[in-house]
Amino acid sequence: MVDQLPIRLPRVLRDGDDDGAVDVLQEYFTRPLRKTGYLRTGALWDSWDPSGNRDRDANIFTAEDLVAVTLLSVQVPAQGAFFLLGENNAELNRLLVDVGPDRDLSHEPDPFTPESPVWRLETALREIHGVGRTMASKLIARKRPRLYPIYDDVIGRELGTKAAHLEPVREALCDGELHVRLLDLRVRAGLDDAIPAIRVLDVLAWMQGKGYKPAT
Repeated sequence: MVDQLPIRLPRVLRDGDDDGAVDVLQEYFTRPLRKTGYLRTGALWDSWDPSGNRDRDANIFTAEDLVAVTLLSVQVPAQGAFFLLGENNAELNRLLVDVGPDRDLSHEPDPFTPESPVWRLETALREIHGVGRTMASKLIARKRPRLYPIYDDVIGRELGTKAAHLEPVREALCDGELHVRLLDLRVRAGLDDAIPAIRVLDVLAWMQGKGYKPAT
């Protein structure tokens, strides 16, 4: 399977090192940083819902979403926030509705194209001042965490998806084998169900890109 995938798997997945993958996940999600004594803010991303309205607002971009992406080290600039929550809000929310409810990316049978609703949503977000590829992916992932994989330069480099990310990741997951393995690693790491399979993949890639080496 590995040789046929359209992405380059993180080393622990390529080598079949499930114990190492579990260690990486526990390092990211459960172990406090030595410098601060606190968890990484990214570890809080998946379940962060201070207002309790996340499910209710699944089809609405809100100020809380703009705060949420700061947990992943990006910040929407003031002018971008003005458009996201102001004059562009209704159109973005309409595109979000068109995407449909959250569901696993591995269950999407058809390739994504520029005409796909989620692709059109990304395009609309990236047209807003200060919202680039990385920030758009995190905003969409906030609303559709099981469907839309987070992208940044580190993840793109490690997975070999800098030219294109969404469709190669979908192709890698579509036969179900990798998806099931990622969920099994989540269980073995003792993580919450709120963390979807595509998030497990991006964390493994990101931690590798940041130079973390599993202890096991």
